[in-house]
Amino acid sequence: MSTRVRFAPSPTGFLHVGNIRAALVNWLFAQKEGGAFVLRLDDTDPERSKPEFADAIKDDLTWLGLTWDEIYKQSDRFELYDAAAGKLKKAGRLYPCFETAEELEVKRKLQLARKMPPVYDRAALDLGDKEKAAFEAEGRTPHWRFKIDLPAVIEFDDLIRGHVHFDLASVSDPILVRGDGSYLYTLPSVVDDIEMEISHVVRGEDHVTNSAVQVQLYQALGGKAPEFAHFTLLKAADAKGLSKRGGSFSIREMRGEEGIEPEAILSLLAHIGTSDAIQPVWDVAPLVESFDFSKFGHSSPKFNIEELKNLNTKILHKLSYDAAKARLGDKMVGKTEWSVIQTNISTLGEVADWHHMIEGPITPKIEDKGFIEAAAALFPDGELGENSWSVWTGAVKAKTGKSGRDLFMPLRLALTGLDHGPEMKLLLPLIGAKKARARLGGETA
Repeated sequence: MSTRVRFAPSPTGFLHVGNIRAALVNWLFAQKEGGAFVLRLDDTDPERSKPEFADAIKDDLTWLGLTWDEIYKQSDRFELYDAAAGKLKKAGRLYPCFETAEELEVKRKLQLARKMPPVYDRAALDLGDKEKAAFEAEGRTPHWRFKIDLPAVIEFDDLIRGHVHFDLASVSDPILVRGDGSYLYTLPSVVDDIEMEISHVVRGEDHVTNSAVQVQLYQALGGKAPEFAHFTLLKAADAKGLSKRGGSFSIREMRGEEGIEPEAILSLLAHIGTSDAIQPVWDVAPLVESFDFSKFGHSSPKFNIEELKNLNTKILHKLSYDAAKARLGDKMVGKTEWSVIQTNISTLGEVADWHHMIEGPITPKIEDKGFIEAAAALFPDGELGENSWSVWTGAVKAKTGKSGRDLFMPLRLALTGLDHGPEMKLLLPLIGAKKARARLGGETA
């Protein structure tokens, strides 16, 4: 069977770095194995699922280069889920329960008070037709639970965690259908995995229990459980979890307000939590080549936005002119100017600031007017080149006796209005003689 994996986000918010890490791990594995990467939008919740979030998911994945081979929407597949639910009911594996949320909470608290595990007691299985009819007459509609076949110990070899041994007696029969007839995550997910021939389910470790239960559901529906790989969850630097609804570190925010490039995000998320060193990568090919589940650790890695920003800076400092031009479009500067300012930016948005400093108008900062006047009198004639700065500052040094920072900083401030930036020997030809002379004269130019 060929390798087929799926990334199955719910379009209920913007993707955050934790979601993207899940997508990336699946995508890299599919690429490494020559398999298929399936995008499945789990949009069975009509109240929370929004078309704009579905569009944003596709847009973010495309921006990162995580293209999919197939795409599905669960909202188009309810007939399949209805048929599966009917099959389970007929087999006695899906049974109606009439307890209210309040009644279930009372049961749970009593079990905990008695130091018992809060596992559903299957009281609904003892209800007769008259009792069910009485509940329905009260206006209650049943929710439906999947009957776990007990006793059962589920075992599988996880590609990351190793051998997993799970006793299903420790979990409640899961609710698959709500009282209003809508489906929870589990049934549609398993139906789709079977129908789409998903070979590997690669997701966070918070799904380990779900996977154990779902093994029986795959079997009850006539399918075969896929192989599993559960990676540790990404944590924020403050040790809190990441949440789509909480808006924590959304890709929208990263690529917008933060100005992070896709290569930086991919470089960090492909390496974090593995034995590989976190380092900038300008192409996905080495990420695919080095991908291996055996490199994944067993402790939760921490996501630090500053680490991502540092990677972004390194990415930009070696980003090709053509790549930068494709992203900046008509805001792009010339090739020579890009090579000068490139190593002084941490986001592409800063390109415009440096371009403005070069082209002006800027207000020069002149503290020692006499020194600047003396320097202006020695400004070189003719076309400016890379040697013009050293020739000029050499002459100024000889005339004024100033050297080091006392020589260079006043000139930088007068010519750029800033106390930092690219090498002046490279900047000066870009500023040009006319603007340089005007700025040395105190003019806004």
